[in-house]
Amino acid sequence: MKVIYEDNHIIAINKACGEVVQSDKTGDETVMDMVKAYLKEKYNKPGNVYLGLPHRLDRPTSGILILAKTSKVLPRLNKLFQTKDKVHKTYWAVVDNRPPKFEDTINHYLVKNEERNRSYAYTEKGEGTKFASLTYRHVASIERYHLLEIELHTGRHHQIRVQLKQLGLHIKGDLKYGFPRSNSDKGIHLHARKLEFMHPVKNEMLTIVADPPDDPVWNAFLDLFKRGKFSPVDPI
Repeated sequence: MKVIYEDNHIIAINKACGEVVQSDKTGDETVMDMVKAYLKEKYNKPGNVYLGLPHRLDRPTSGILILAKTSKVLPRLNKLFQTKDKVHKTYWAVVDNRPPKFEDTINHYLVKNEERNRSYAYTEKGEGTKFASLTYRHVASIERYHLLEIELHTGRHHQIRVQLKQLGLHIKGDLKYGFPRSNSDKGIHLHARKLEFMHPVKNEMLTIVADPPDDPVWNAFLDLFKRGKFSPVDPI
């Protein structure tokens, strides 16, 4: 857990792969626990520390997580993330195959299976389905992998993972959705890279960016990005 932005109202962290946001059956320490401990020590707070959670990230996913420091701000953030009219999320995903197009918007109807903790995507609306939409852009390639920049238009369970699977694209390390091998840290190469939203108190746009985890594949793509080498890549 790394703090990347903080003011009197909100705190943003760069969540690591494997860190669980809220308590689950594993009983592992949560991001909420870690941030509360950080705030308690930094501000020498007595008693319990308030912290609100307006959105989530899957355990194997890394990147930006926003938390509310006051009970006044939490409902405002909840409304922002629910309506999505003033929130723009950008993800980076490392996949095993080139996408069929350089850029495209894909739409599906998703169903979540609670027992298996996974989602399934369909092209037609059906009973219990929820509409899911994202836009991807193929921005770079290295020897074995390809980097997609993804803008989410909806926020569904495992949305990016299952929608990319429908295109024959599997996120590195994501065994659940078809990649053949797990990563050593049990995470996947899906990263919440950038978050743009209207600050709930200051009423001005706030942009937060988080670098991906430190590993050879992410580092190769980050180096290309820093050298200005992200560009359209024509599919084979």
